[in-house]
Amino acid sequence: MSLEDKAKAAGKNIEGKAQEALGNVTGDVGDQAEGKAKQAEASARNAKEDVKDGVKNIVDKA
Repeated sequence: MSLEDKAKAAGKNIEGKAQEALGNVTGDVGDQAEGKAKQAEASARNAKEDVKDGVKNIVDKA
């Protein structure tokens, strides 16, 4: 996983957590849902990069 991709995923996760927390404080269900969606997107990005890293490691060993 490139450092840039890790930073983007971490940023998206933090943004999502903050938005969800804001939604919890204000009672805004939309912000809560958007925050959770951003966190899910960050998790998906991390998973995608993990798969790419795994494939790269397999190819490098071959």
